[in-house]
Amino acid sequence: MSIKVVKQELETNEDCSNDIKEILKSKNVYLINVMGSPGTGKTSLIIELIKLLKDRYNIAVVEGDIAGQVDAEKIDSLGISVVQLNTEGACHIEAKSIKTILGYFDLDEIDIIFIENIGNLVCPAEFEIGEDLKIAILSIPEGDDKVEKYPLLFSKANAIALNKFDMMEHFDFDDNKVEEDIRLLNLSSEVFRISSRTGEGLNSLATYVEGKINVRIKNKLR
Repeated sequence: MSIKVVKQELETNEDCSNDIKEILKSKNVYLINVMGSPGTGKTSLIIELIKLLKDRYNIAVVEGDIAGQVDAEKIDSLGISVVQLNTEGACHIEAKSIKTILGYFDLDEIDIIFIENIGNLVCPAEFEIGEDLKIAILSIPEGDDKVEKYPLLFSKANAIALNKFDMMEHFDFDDNKVEEDIRLLNLSSEVFRISSRTGEGLNSLATYVEGKINVRIKNKLR
């Protein structure tokens, strides 16, 4: 008897993620996956990075939410091309959705795509979506135990932003402990102490991101 072998969804997702990487590499487009809890400041961080980078790069955004388009409207108001992705209950974005969405952008005219993933510290980290860079956000009000409790995201992130750092005096948050916890998981990650409200640390993060982007798009004709 012939036995059918069917790939798991995660394996299919990996294949699709690799397809996205090849497509974007051929177009010299850099893909950034921004992840974190609801309310941690993902949209605000993307907006501030757009402001710091838009004079030098053409930027597009994929806004991931379970429902609604509030954040996409904020991005659109900046004059940035944006696509809203509503998962209708799913706690993460999968590569096949991103591959479909790429068709809505003129990749010949784009340098950077930011993806705001679904607000969640667990599921988004389990799915590769063709990204070149993973940014994880942990906000001060969330507490300094989150790296220890939810290690996968922080073990995979290339950059980790401790957001709302201007609120440190109001919370019992040990940022040095958090960084130590991160180092136990991920020696290569960069940690940034930032505030999207005051601008603290954003220039350093933008410079880091720009350095990564330039490796990809340095030969792109503008």
